[in-house]
Amino acid sequence: MPQGNAVAARPAGQAAAPAEEQAGGSSFMWKIGSAVGMYMLVQLLTKQFMPASTPAKATVSTADGNTVTVPVTTGDVPPYLLRPKQLDEGATYNQIPQKIAPIWPEDSYLDITVTLSPSFALTPIKDTPEDYVVLQEKNFKVGNYSDKRSIDTTINVPPAVQNNGTLWGHVYVGLTGASLDPTDPAFDPASAYHFAHPLTQYIAKKKVVKNRSLLAGKNETQDQEDAKLREEIQTTGPIVGSYYHPNTSLSFIPSTGVMVYPQTHPAVRQFLHLEATGARDGSGQNSWYYPIIFVNTFWQLKSHMTVLNETVKTLPLHIDLDNLANWKFTTMASIELSSRESARQAAYGNPMPGGGDGSEIEMVKEILMDTNPILLGITIVVSVLHIILETLAFGSDIAHYRKKKDNVGISVRSILANVFMQTVIFLYLIDQSQNTSWMILGSQGIGIVIELWKITTVVNVRLRPAPPGSIIPYRVSFEDKHKLSDTEEKTKEYDEIAFKYMYIAGVPLLLAYAVYSLIYDTHKSWYSYILATLVGSVYAYGFLMMVPSLYINYRLKSVAHMPGKAMVYKFLNTFIDDLFAFTIKMPFLHRLSTFRDDIIFFVYIYQRWAYKVDYTRVNEFGQGGDEVEGEKGVESEKKAEGAGLPPAVVPAVSGGEEVKAKATGVEGGKAKRRRG
Repeated sequence: MPQGNAVAARPAGQAAAPAEEQAGGSSFMWKIGSAVGMYMLVQLLTKQFMPASTPAKATVSTADGNTVTVPVTTGDVPPYLLRPKQLDEGATYNQIPQKIAPIWPEDSYLDITVTLSPSFALTPIKDTPEDYVVLQEKNFKVGNYSDKRSIDTTINVPPAVQNNGTLWGHVYVGLTGASLDPTDPAFDPASAYHFAHPLTQYIAKKKVVKNRSLLAGKNETQDQEDAKLREEIQTTGPIVGSYYHPNTSLSFIPSTGVMVYPQTHPAVRQFLHLEATGARDGSGQNSWYYPIIFVNTFWQLKSHMTVLNETVKTLPLHIDLDNLANWKFTTMASIELSSRESARQAAYGNPMPGGGDGSEIEMVKEILMDTNPILLGITIVVSVLHIILETLAFGSDIAHYRKKKDNVGISVRSILANVFMQTVIFLYLIDQSQNTSWMILGSQGIGIVIELWKITTVVNVRLRPAPPGSIIPYRVSFEDKHKLSDTEEKTKEYDEIAFKYMYIAGVPLLLAYAVYSLIYDTHKSWYSYILATLVGSVYAYGFLMMVPSLYINYRLKSVAHMPGKAMVYKFLNTFIDDLFAFTIKMPFLHRLSTFRDDIIFFVYIYQRWAYKVDYTRVNEFGQGGDEVEGEKGVESEKKAEGAGLPPAVVPAVSGGEEVKAKATGVEGGKAKRRRG
């Protein structure tokens, strides 16, 4: 039988190979068929839901027998060249058109000329000085994104512009070969149009408070100038200056189609130029518009602008001519209009949502333009990581103090000092608000609130009557929540020792820095001087506030009382702050302090290595036992306490048998000795 089976198996094995080849071939053909079927299905769906693009223009005959080229994207609005000569019977003329359609085909070839003038009034092109005719381009195709033109030149600043006047750019656009000058008798509004746009901007100047030496006495001349400036701002509003940016972009916006004019966004409407003669279709409700030219000032940063005055004789000028996608145009125009309005409202002293002044968008643009792309990409990623870690640190810190039932290892003085220091930093950041991001301010404020809450978890904060003879009738008293244990008393003692040496080291340094700053530095006021001195000391010696906790760890030979997760989250954030120090706007001292916390991190890491923690049981500080919850955690704590108790003797029971009771810790096995 075995031989027969072997012989029978041989033909079956030989036949298996062709069967496998046939199966593999059919599988391959099935894959090809599936791919072809999927391709045909995608093509069908594409044709069904995304019809093929229609031509941008069509050639038709007018009622006069003339052949004209008209756009085909006008919807229910007739092409401009096929408009009726009079309104339909019973129709009324609407001064504000409802629907507007493109007047020319989207792929038209255009001629563009740009001239400069100190006047909004139109000057004939032939009478414009040659130096002020800065751009002349022929056969520029709308919708061709690869067609880009640019010019670089230098212009002489007109005297009127030097004296707070406006430098106007006059833009002439027309179909190729048409007359562009509206003063030319051959000019036809159906084939050309003109508009003027300012190339200078009037931006409100921020009030700059000048610093002065507090020991030099008052400068009467300066005080008079400051008083005059404040009075002028109150009576006439903000003081504006004329600013000029050397780069100007003119972008045509193709594929805009039919629009409902009253519903268009104001940011878009400012660049719409309606048909010049006021023509309407037969209903009297609809009209046409010329191709949209977006004068793109989105990337014009104030820090790159020149303040115009009589000393500015010449200016560089760079003009880009290109096409821009419609969605990019609407996005940038809306953001630019919003930021300018915010800046204008802030200049008049009106409150803004979130307390901004319109410069936040400017800061984002500056980061996008001036930061290395790789560094910028890393910053965006770690920004999200920073928010996550900061949230986790806040949550872990709160959870740690909520669960803690004693004051072992906690430096109450450090918490109080930390509240004071963070408050000083917060006030300093507000005083320097023009150089501070709101993200920095918000994080600082949340930290103060958590530190205040920590105090209430370790001590009772009470308002008690002040001792007799005190000026203030009441005082704030910090009282222990319960009778302190021996370890808590040691913690309190070590805290006092650490702070005694800190005072010896810190107070002379603070006084020395205060004297130096008063003599050699300038300040806005005595309030700013006090804040700058305190915050300078906090930034320079603030890491000393963590020294008591490190000292207590050293004396107790333990880090079990430390909020481990919160500390790790916070220290990871210090390295992220090191990266932010190079990209986010913040005062120099705050930037310097981000590197200070790294020292404490490495010391803490060493202590965690030296004083190892056993997370499998509850420690002598009433913490730990991460793997057990509820009753198991309580039982483990009782077993650890009972391990050190002497055996208890139980009286003999009836029946003459004696039962010896063991301590709870003995029944449960020997408790592990734990370091830290």
